[in-house]
Amino acid sequence: MRMILMAVAWAGLLEAETKADIIGLDQAWRKAILAKDAAALDKMLADDLVYGHATGIVDTKATYIAKVKSGKQLYQTLEQKKITVNLYGTSALTHSWMHVTGVNQDGKFDDKVMLIHFWVKQNGAWRLAGHQTTKVAQIPD
Repeated sequence: MRMILMAVAWAGLLEAETKADIIGLDQAWRKAILAKDAAALDKMLADDLVYGHATGIVDTKATYIAKVKSGKQLYQTLEQKKITVNLYGTSALTHSWMHVTGVNQDGKFDDKVMLIHFWVKQNGAWRLAGHQTTKVAQIPD
């Protein structure tokens, strides 16, 4: 019985560490886009990335990194709140709320959005495979 309890406790610890790691990945993504860090984005984005914007535009890894490098997608502020993580073995889903400002192909934006990220573990490293934002009227408290 003691071995079972230890195994359950260990599994819970591993899950907590993995959830914390995934939240760290979301924070690293946020820092990379604010800094226009194309090298960091190249490492963290999956090659087959689907990057859906609240505007309805969908980017690939290559087109998204090109926009960030060129300044066509410029983030000035990005405040991410209430990050939750669901784990599914070698994949994870994050859900959060953001207030984001910047400039894109349509001009300046000041948006409140709901964000979903889909992370997958590939060759021992976590990669962002899916990104989708949806505009919302307000961010919940």
